Amino acid sequence: MEDKYNHLAVEKAAQADWSARDAYRVTEDAGRKKFYACSMLPYPSGKLHMGHVRNYTINDMLTRYLRMNGYNVLMPMGWDAFGLPAENAALKNKVPPAKWTYENIAYMKGQMQAMGLAIDWSREIATCDPSYYQWNQWLFLKMLEKGIAYRKTQVVNWDPVDMTVLANEQVIDGKGWRTGAVVEKREIPGYYLKITDYAEELLDHVQHHLPGWPERVKLMQENWIGKSEGVRFAFTHDIKGEDGQLVGGGHMYVFTTRADTIMGVTFAAVAPEHPIAAVAAKRDPKIAAFIEECKKGGTTEAELALREKEGMPTGLTVTHPLTHEQVPVWVGNYVLMGYGDGAVMGVPGHDERDFAFALKYKLPILQVVDVDGRHYDYHRWQEWYADKEIGVTINSDIFSGFNYKDAVNAVAHQLSLKGLGEKKTTWRLRDWGVSRQRYWGTPIPIIHCDEHGAVPVPEKDLPVVLPQDCVPDGSGNPLNKREDFLACKCPVCGKPARRETDTMDTFVDSSWYFMRYCDPKNDQKMVADGTQYWMPMDQYIGGIEHAILHLLYARFWTKVMRDLGLVTIDEPFTRLLTQGMVLNEAFSRTTTGKQYYWAHELDIVRDEHANVLSATAKADGQPVTYEGWTTMSKSKNNGVDPQHLIEKYGADTARLYTMFTAPPEATLEWNDAALEGSYRFLRRVWNYGAKLAQAPAGASGAGYGKKAQALRREIHSVLKQVDYDYQRMQYNTVVSGAMKMLNALESFDGEAEAGAAGVQREGFGILLRALYPVTPHVTQALWNELGLRESIGELLDAPWPQVDEAALKLDEVELMLQVNGKLRGSILVPASADKALIEKTALASEAFTKFAAGATPKKVIVVPGRLVNVVV
Repeated sequence: MEDKYNHLAVEKAAQADWSARDAYRVTEDAGRKKFYACSMLPYPSGKLHMGHVRNYTINDMLTRYLRMNGYNVLMPMGWDAFGLPAENAALKNKVPPAKWTYENIAYMKGQMQAMGLAIDWSREIATCDPSYYQWNQWLFLKMLEKGIAYRKTQVVNWDPVDMTVLANEQVIDGKGWRTGAVVEKREIPGYYLKITDYAEELLDHVQHHLPGWPERVKLMQENWIGKSEGVRFAFTHDIKGEDGQLVGGGHMYVFTTRADTIMGVTFAAVAPEHPIAAVAAKRDPKIAAFIEECKKGGTTEAELALREKEGMPTGLTVTHPLTHEQVPVWVGNYVLMGYGDGAVMGVPGHDERDFAFALKYKLPILQVVDVDGRHYDYHRWQEWYADKEIGVTINSDIFSGFNYKDAVNAVAHQLSLKGLGEKKTTWRLRDWGVSRQRYWGTPIPIIHCDEHGAVPVPEKDLPVVLPQDCVPDGSGNPLNKREDFLACKCPVCGKPARRETDTMDTFVDSSWYFMRYCDPKNDQKMVADGTQYWMPMDQYIGGIEHAILHLLYARFWTKVMRDLGLVTIDEPFTRLLTQGMVLNEAFSRTTTGKQYYWAHELDIVRDEHANVLSATAKADGQPVTYEGWTTMSKSKNNGVDPQHLIEKYGADTARLYTMFTAPPEATLEWNDAALEGSYRFLRRVWNYGAKLAQAPAGASGAGYGKKAQALRREIHSVLKQVDYDYQRMQYNTVVSGAMKMLNALESFDGEAEAGAAGVQREGFGILLRALYPVTPHVTQALWNELGLRESIGELLDAPWPQVDEAALKLDEVELMLQVNGKLRGSILVPASADKALIEKTALASEAFTKFAAGATPKKVIVVPGRLVNVVV
């Protein structure tokens, strides 16, 4: 074998071998234990980043370890290929999104293969392939039949220059990200999925049926679903619309979880889109202008939470249902029409947001809940004002003196007697709007007929194929200009009709791709026998950034498929691991805009602990700002190219480094010196293997010398810990365990002893198997060079080494010897020695004789396995 470790040659040979043998193709096998391990599929943006390397290496280690333990393991891969980035690239490069996407897929697939991942590429999917997205369309039609999918108008961000809908994150300061045009709010029809029908089950399962999920992810899901138990009630009014009819039939409904504070209402606020706001806008141009200004911001709850709370009085009032007092109505930019009834009761005395709003606009504040011994300050918010656990109602007429629960029950009862309210459970979760006014996505299979309206595409005509040669130019959805796509006939009457040009939210693509991996080539069914065998997935791996929407939609989609008879499972993912981000230092300078610098463009001064003291640009000698450790990103010029690492150090080094430097769940701070250390370690492994290959083989078995026995004990002791760490996916300590094994092998100096050669070969064989899941190329090369393939079999399927418990047993143990509590030496005794033999050995030892100086022992204290203390 080669004396020196040549990572390029080693990895090329290993990958050629795996490819020739189709080593990672997996088939269903009812006679074996199955394990489905899957990483979240990537968007084909052009290049892998180190976060991908880390994610996929975690999956790969799990796959290889379980395969050695006899499991039938599936590790597939695909591409989340639809979406806005491809359209943006098309605008910039003037090429079809399809061309850009498929070129990126080819490049990134090559990078994955260079990493040596045990992926079954026969199951590869791309969500932009008609053979995949036809099933999005098929299931959408099934959901339409069942009433799970439905059509309604939706409020969107409209860029009047690009003539397109913008996502909320594309609206910056009320303007389009590309054109700078003031964004308008428009109501247009779109399709929704009734995820709210599954809210109770989604919440119950996340609370009680997902023990293998991280607690913080479950809490994030729970909060997003947002079950609230409270009271829905109405303020009455005589406000009339343009048609002369009472708005809402004379009732303005609100929902509150704090009905105990209803007597503290001093105002009500409605969303800018509320019908009462529309009436006020007709009467007052200032209110109309305010409402238009409100429409310029984002529409999500998260965005509204960050926005400065602003309002304007409408001059209208509603009647309190219990006190019958007139309550002023405001328009509030923080009230969402899509949540509840688009109106809220304002109780500034016990709601922090309302308190700040009341102070800002000089509205009355009433205290209606008191806590004994606390002073209420009308000018400063205190947390206890909103505490429903410790307060008692005051200033609340017949409801005074109640705790929270009794007050809510009493208020709900009175409201129900008046026919104005009742207890109700509400959900933060809203139905999922899946229509996108974009080109690069799954076409929604609907045909618009002048006579019959929106008509589903017949199942026999699926898929509705997306043209792949469109080049977006910023003037709206290019499908609207494609007569060959638009023109069709109505399935009902046969008259000329037009296709729907909206496409599906890309979350649809990622909500079930993991099931399609199980039956990727089946052109007759969405899922089939493969899904029955592999699902539910045993281990899902991905970033915490997908902890809410992707996982929630995937869980919902699974339940819909179950209810349609396609699968039998309730939840798709048994265990979930959210791996930490890979971080690197970032440097920038702000002039007209922010400019980021690569580290190699800078002169960086560090202290003795490698902390950055200062940095200047080599080009002009001027200082730049150190931003600290941030997620690797192309935009911040702080990414590390995996391809460069693989060429310079090898895929095994990149894999080893990302696993060793931090536990899988923790963030990883990039360190070039540590990367070099990982490479040096693999060179040491190679050098030891080369040395062993040249030494004569020796048989393992009985008759070990003391040093050989000690080495074997050390190897098997570390193996026991490594195996435990593999089982709990603590891969950084797996690597450190392998390093301990190599240290023990390298420091062994008992070559002349009986059984030494056999122990060394056995120990190195264990080391290779322990390291193999993280560094498969170099370990396979050494495995084969040492002839272990012939004696044990291919490393890929070699049995996982078993701990020899007999090797862990000690013939002798060393006990520390103390005289009058002071350490004076040690003694060796048989491992089975009783207290009498230990005492006799201690008193006969040279160390005791020396330090006792002839004194008579008064007492001998034995701490088993640790020490002997002789008191004289």
